[in-house]
Amino acid sequence: MPTRDQAEAAIFVCQLFSNLFQPIYVFRYDARAKTIYVQGGVNDDISMVIFEDGNWEFVL
Repeated sequence: MPTRDQAEAAIFVCQLFSNLFQPIYVFRYDARAKTIYVQGGVNDDISMVIFEDGNWEFVL
């Protein structure tokens, strides 16, 4: 189950995608790693990981 900080960060990240008119293709919570993975963009080239503490980073 995502933490509250992680859930709020996920909402923020999804809102960023929406504000920039970018589609989201993958939104996944990994229970083992306790991370949320978001992938999207017009060319499917934006990937982010959201950690338990609410911090997020781009994945290359």
